[in-house]
Amino acid sequence: MEFRAEARYMRVSPQKARLVLDLIKGRRVEEARNTLAFTKKRVAETVGKLLQSAIDNANFLSTEKGLDVDLDNLYVKNAVANDGPRMKRIRPAPMGRAYRYVRRIAHIEIVLAERNKNGAPVAHVVGEESKAAAPAKSKAKVKAKAPAKKKAVAKKATAKK
Repeated sequence: MEFRAEARYMRVSPQKARLVLDLIKGRRVEEARNTLAFTKKRVAETVGKLLQSAIDNANFLSTEKGLDVDLDNLYVKNAVANDGPRMKRIRPAPMGRAYRYVRRIAHIEIVLAERNKNGAPVAHVVGEESKAAAPAKSKAKVKAKAPAKKKAVAKKATAKK
């Protein structure tokens, strides 16, 4: 099971946000929180709030919805900073001209998942129909098509002068 949290339209460059997100990818949640607490980047506080939101989402599903989720076994499965819309701004320049520059915006997303004690991801129970269909599908023989023949390329006529 995966638990997500997303922060959209954050006033930080996606490149700068990725520097912080790369620090916590693949780490346990508690270790990621400690890393963010001692990171000297401005975006680390925002990412910390987002991580806490993802933890709260997992906690909500475990208490309210009846899912069996062990919060101590959660880890950061995926952390992504995508581009948002760009704000175009103008800076005054010499001789009455203007220079344009761009303020970047990021959409940050964090995905948490649960690991077993041995480090393998937790697999949840799947319906019996899909289990029975999977082996039958893999045993079916597939015929390979012969590659299609290529057509000869026509030569271009030269122009008369």
